[in-house]
Amino acid sequence: MKMFTAVIERDVDTSLYVGYVPGFVGAHSQGETLDELRENLREVIEMLLEDQVLPSRSEFVGTQMIAIA
Repeated sequence: MKMFTAVIERDVDTSLYVGYVPGFVGAHSQGETLDELRENLREVIEMLLEDQVLPSRSEFVGTQMIAIA
C-alpha cells in the first residue's frame, strides 16, 4: 500500500474542499465533504499511477506562517 500526503484547503466562496498532492503533477481535486475529497483524490492518484505518471521524490515538511509588516 502506498501512502500520499495531501494538502487540503476550503474555498470560502464555494465552501468546497480543495486538495492536492505536493510534487505529483495532476493530483488535485475537490469535494463537498472531506470524505468526498479523499475519495476523489484517491481516484485521481490511481488513474495517474495507471498512466505511469509518478510523483517527484519529495517529502512534505509542513507549513509556515510568513509575516508581512
